[in-house]
Amino acid sequence: MFDRYLPSEFEPKWREQWMKSDLFRTREEAGRKKFYGLDFFPYPSGAGLSVGHCRNYVPTDVLCRMKYMQGYNVLHPMGFDAFGLPAENEAIKRRSHPAPMIEKYAANYKRQMDLIGIGFDWNRSFKSSDPEYYKWTQWIFGVLYERGLAFQKLGAVNWDPVDKTVLADEEVIGGRAERSGAVVEKKWIPQWYFKITEYAQQLIDDLETIDWPEGIKAMQRNWIGRSEGCQFTFRVAGTGEKEAYDLESVQPGFTKALHFDVFTTRIDTIFGVTFCVLAPEHALIDLLPVGPEERTRIEEYQAKAKLLSDTDRTADSREKTGCFTGAYAVHPFTGKHIPIWIADYVLATYGTGAIMAVPAHDQRDFEFATKYDIEVQLVIQPVEGEVQFPLKSAVESKEGTLVNSNHYNGLSVAEAQDKLGIRLEAEAIGERKIQYKLRDWLISRQRYWGCPIPIIHTKDGQEQVVPVSDLPVELPVVDQYEPSGDGSSPLAHIPEFINVTDRDGFLARRETDTMGGFACSSWYFLRFCDPHNHDQAFDIEKVKYWMPVDCYVGGAEHAVMHLLYARFWTKVLFDAGHIPIKEPFQTLRNQGQVLGYTPYRKPRTGETLGVGEEGILVSYEEAKLLPEEDLTWK
Repeated sequence: MFDRYLPSEFEPKWREQWMKSDLFRTREEAGRKKFYGLDFFPYPSGAGLSVGHCRNYVPTDVLCRMKYMQGYNVLHPMGFDAFGLPAENEAIKRRSHPAPMIEKYAANYKRQMDLIGIGFDWNRSFKSSDPEYYKWTQWIFGVLYERGLAFQKLGAVNWDPVDKTVLADEEVIGGRAERSGAVVEKKWIPQWYFKITEYAQQLIDDLETIDWPEGIKAMQRNWIGRSEGCQFTFRVAGTGEKEAYDLESVQPGFTKALHFDVFTTRIDTIFGVTFCVLAPEHALIDLLPVGPEERTRIEEYQAKAKLLSDTDRTADSREKTGCFTGAYAVHPFTGKHIPIWIADYVLATYGTGAIMAVPAHDQRDFEFATKYDIEVQLVIQPVEGEVQFPLKSAVESKEGTLVNSNHYNGLSVAEAQDKLGIRLEAEAIGERKIQYKLRDWLISRQRYWGCPIPIIHTKDGQEQVVPVSDLPVELPVVDQYEPSGDGSSPLAHIPEFINVTDRDGFLARRETDTMGGFACSSWYFLRFCDPHNHDQAFDIEKVKYWMPVDCYVGGAEHAVMHLLYARFWTKVLFDAGHIPIKEPFQTLRNQGQVLGYTPYRKPRTGETLGVGEEGILVSYEEAKLLPEEDLTWK
């Protein structure tokens, strides 16, 4: 026995023996059960491994070693998520090209992982920036495109008018560019999307088939946001129309009139609508029949709304703001005129970009109506008792009976929803439908360091997928790769990259956007099953043997990003017949977080803080200089 535990004296010997015997090489011996243990694909930063990495990797390693000793064929690989914004920004800061920088960082990660004795099979390692890997990322893009799940449309980006570059959301802080400090503007440019919305219900249903933490499942269900309700139309009132209508006067020419759609899960509250709200970017706003003063007011409000991110606009803690347009909508059942407002808490990219506002039964609408002195009309009498007026908050009960709702008075909420849904469809005003909060996945990046999108644009405006025989579309080696200054990708200014011939031999233009990093990490677990295959992304028989991953370990912060995207790509590849599984990760475990004690003390006395009492946060350096009795550790 050693008198002291000195790992540096004996661990090198065993590491060398493990390396010589190739102890952790993946074996596929017949007659043995398999176990696939995997950690989240890391980005190799210059800071190297942290204790947080070890908290992730060590438990997985212990589990995989146990499976080795139990006689399993074990797959325990490691690679690097090397494409994307963090690597590019780091390279710009260090005035280096991303490729050699990533190579250096990855080598350091491997060295450190070997030092702590993690049993990875390095024979299967790769980086997402390796052309041999992203060749098949591009192939999967083609699979999505051919199935109608990859498409291009106009999308809003964050534009820095000083640095003249597109910014990712994380580069915008408080409405300003992190680097230049400029007020960020919204700019509309063509963007590529993946139609993840086509798989919304599958992504919900199949959560029941996997062993994941319930909290992660709940986050995905909430993010997808399945809602059952009704979508229907409000007609915009003409400037010369009367104050009220009966249905017969409203319906003629209805489809030819200006109108907008709303979706609601509470059609039972339709008689409580006292105003409507359009997102400031709603296409209808420019067509509203309003005067020059109203138009000026609208444009001023739209300009202010452009300065805010979607997150800022929808924050619960933020005071609601809005602008009355001067136009009115016609209530589809009563013919009453309803004022049309615009407000930045409604987003053009969510739902229909318009809402019916029922301030008596929705807290957000109540706060808005109270601020702008808009009528509040109670239409649901809750079962728990009489409502006191004036209301101090919205009555958001989903149980009760209808009041102030014409001949629907006295019906329960459920009865009214059924009857009003039938009426909407019978009168061709709307329909009952299921809607999802989930939006299509924006994958375009106007950046250099990413997987090039394998699309060719022909001279007559058609799109052609680059055939697999011509993949990979490689990133050109360049000296300058910083953002271009006009909002386009730096690749758009490299003629040797752009100019290409189409399938018919005519001059065409190569797509210059690259894919966001989450595309590359949406299938790496499949490549680990067959990493040296030059002829295809993977052999389906090898995937059939190793997949799904038996234990996947990583942080909960990726619940509605990587974990959702990887499930989506897996389902698409299954439907296309390329893999035999619908879910990539049978068991998911979160490694938790490493927490540290934070010292607090009262001013002067150093007494223990009580609930609600104020104290001073003490830095570690300051804490070392203070007497122990002055500190309270929490």
